[in-house]
Amino acid sequence: GGHTDDVGNPEANLHLSRLRAEAVRNYLINRKVPFTRIVAKGYGSTMPLVHDTTPAARAANRRVEIRILPGPAQR
Repeated sequence: GGHTDDVGNPEANLHLSRLRAEAVRNYLINRKVPFTRIVAKGYGSTMPLVHDTTPAARAANRRVEIRILPGPAQR
């Protein structure tokens, strides 16, 4: 999941967060992780880690989070 800070236009941030998540997805696919196992989603600034009150806080909110879930055979 791609994330951004809350600076700027919400639609632009959503687009940026999608691009951020897709960049990680493409990296993993290039490293032979099956594309069917990877979903990239952008969240924009909707899920901040911290309040965007300082440059350091905004930097912390610009991120990609990876969730590893069990595969079908492991459920």
